[in-house]
Amino acid sequence: MIPDEFWSRIKNVQRIHQRLYDSGRGWIVGWLILLLRHTGRKSGKQYATPLQYEKIDGAYFIGAARGAKADWFRNIQANPQVQVSVGRRNFKALAEPVTDPEKVADFLAYRLKHHPLMIGLMMKMHKLPMRPSRQQLEELAASEAMVIIHPVEEL
Repeated sequence: MIPDEFWSRIKNVQRIHQRLYDSGRGWIVGWLILLLRHTGRKSGKQYATPLQYEKIDGAYFIGAARGAKADWFRNIQANPQVQVSVGRRNFKALAEPVTDPEKVADFLAYRLKHHPLMIGLMMKMHKLPMRPSRQQLEELAASEAMVIIHPVEEL
C-alpha cells in the first residue's frame, strides 16, 4: 500500500504538469506526460488529469496507479470519449479501460524493460524487488488497471 503522503505529493506535481499544458508549454513534459480530459461520471463536469504514458503501436497506454478505484478511471468507464494533449498534439480519442491482470502485467513488464530505474522504484513502493518476477507482476496487476487511448480525430 502506497502512503497517502505520496499521493499528496503526486497531486502537487500533477498541478505543475497541468499548468504547463494549460499555458501551451506541454511540449516540455509531453515526452512522458499527457493530459487526459474526461467527463465526470456523476457531475458531467470536465476534468483534466496529467498521466504518464507509453506510446505503443500508435496507441497511448496509461497505468492507473490506484487501480480501478481512481476517479479518472471510473469516469472513462462511464464515458470513454476523451480528449488528449500530448506535447503539442491535441486529439479526440476512445479510452479502453483494461483490468485483465495478464494484460496489465504485460504493460508493467514493458514499462520495466523501457524504464528500469523509474518503474523499479515504483515496484519498491509496492514492497516488490526492483526487478520483480512475472508472478509478482501478475499478483500486483490483480489490483491495478490501465487504459489504452485510441486516437480518433485531431483537434
